[in-house]
Amino acid sequence: MSSHASQITQALNSVRHALDLATREAKRKANSVSLIAVSKFFDADSIRPALENGQRIFGENRVQEAQNKWPKLREEYQGIELHLIGPLQSNKTAEAVALFDVIQTIDREKIAAAISQEIKKHGRAPKLYVQVNTGLEPQKAGISPLETVAFVKRCREEHGLQIEGLMCIPPVDENPGPHFALLQKLAREAGVEKLSMGMSSDYETAIAFGATSVRVGSAIFGVRPQNAAE
Repeated sequence: MSSHASQITQALNSVRHALDLATREAKRKANSVSLIAVSKFFDADSIRPALENGQRIFGENRVQEAQNKWPKLREEYQGIELHLIGPLQSNKTAEAVALFDVIQTIDREKIAAAISQEIKKHGRAPKLYVQVNTGLEPQKAGISPLETVAFVKRCREEHGLQIEGLMCIPPVDENPGPHFALLQKLAREAGVEKLSMGMSSDYETAIAFGATSVRVGSAIFGVRPQNAAE
């Protein structure tokens, strides 16, 4: 095993241990929190050590990047679950529905309608989350908290979508706890069970607030490549 592969394996095991510890400290059931290894900007060779160590749930930000590496990796490894955790453009909806097992970033009517159309067309239905902009940051995707419950209802009743969860990315310069608490409250009001929240710097806090999945990238794979696009 190369030194780079060894580093990824050790980092993954460290995150798994911390996740299990945080789950116990929150007095939650074992294995009630899924670890999404965020592999955006990392190539297949960087991802393989995690796959060899049993990791099967991964998150990607961009449809095209995921298309370039995951079909081949799925030929090599069984049981991969792929999550889209970046903004979805309407012209990429067909590809996203075909490739991803979970789409976490529904945040507007146009995308909900497009996903509904593609599901009907292809007969493949990924699991779906609504992204909430808990910090009301203008540069960030996500529906506003005040509109979330009504939007989830429209997704279900008008577009026939089975929304099972909510996702958020708190502002980097704020305490994430109140944002996680808000998402938990909105999930109860909207009648959804899944909460995707928490990243490398705050996933243990997210678990205390009920996260059912956490999205961890740099703590596993290290600093993203310098040539990676923003």
